[in-house]
Amino acid sequence: MAKNCLKEIRESALLSKAELARKAGISPITVDRIEKGYPCRMETQRKILRALGYQPKDKVRVFGE
Repeated sequence: MAKNCLKEIRESALLSKAELARKAGISPITVDRIEKGYPCRMETQRKILRALGYQPKDKVRVFGE
């Protein structure tokens, strides 16, 4: 499983998993799985980046390599 910074970034934005999921249009279970390091589709990554106010070029900062 890949290490990512999604949990830290979400918490620093004072968002719960449910709030991030709602803003991104995905399920809270998906947010939980991604934070645990499970892979996700590129479209899901785009939705999360948009919900956090990031650009696609910031993908590595949030999701790692």
